[in-house]
Amino acid sequence: MSTSLKTRALRTLARNAARTSSSTCASMHTHLHQSNHSYHSASYPEPPSYTPAESMILSAALSRVPSHGFTQRSLQLGAQDAGYLTISTNLLPRGVFELVLYHLVLQREGLKDRVDGESSAGEGKSLREVWEQGKVGVGGRVRSLILERLKGNVESGVVGRWQEALAIMAQPSYIPASTGELWKLADEIWFLAGDTALDFSWYTKRASLSTIYAATEVFQTQDQSTDFRDTRRFLDARLDELRTFGAASSAVAEWANYTGHSIVNVLRSKGVRI
Repeated sequence: MSTSLKTRALRTLARNAARTSSSTCASMHTHLHQSNHSYHSASYPEPPSYTPAESMILSAALSRVPSHGFTQRSLQLGAQDAGYLTISTNLLPRGVFELVLYHLVLQREGLKDRVDGESSAGEGKSLREVWEQGKVGVGGRVRSLILERLKGNVESGVVGRWQEALAIMAQPSYIPASTGELWKLADEIWFLAGDTALDFSWYTKRASLSTIYAATEVFQTQDQSTDFRDTRRFLDARLDELRTFGAASSAVAEWANYTGHSIVNVLRSKGVRI
């Protein structure tokens, strides 16, 4: 895919994240009164997303992404590595997008293990233990969970290919599924951070976090700093902006639109032609 096509796709995804958050906020009040329960993926587990055969093929294909990208070639090699014929990739009706989505689902579902398993904070403590001993509030926990999720792109080896994934997700037919998974990620992060509010803020928090995560992930694809230091700074700036705008639905919608334009400006400042 040419550089111009990639950057147009990144711009589409960035602006769509802002547009989705804005439109979501506009319909929240009605939905809040229509629903008597909230959704948390940890409380209401989803049925298995993939069959055993699909999981084997996609898991093997992910290991090929660093070398071959999010491509049909990775899927074919993954099928062979898993002991299947290359024609078995026909089990995946959405083709390469299934590989992107598999990574997203795998990383989201793995966040809980990152919280309760031994963390990179040291001393053999889990992230949850670090939070509790340091009396880290919900906001600080949200920040660390976003960074843990972004770390998943690095540790899995796909961060260098993630622009390809963003371009695939930005295709019109895949935008609904992509933004739906983004919303699930935001919900999971708030839940793991200990947020239990069931009022109107339930929706605005998830809309704003979806925008923040999408913006930071786009930035990460362009970050050449050591250990993605600039990505952490970018995330902190977006969180500070959100605190400045407040949590009202109108403020979140305004901030989301502002952030969507900011992503484009940041990418331009890093030499990307958009």
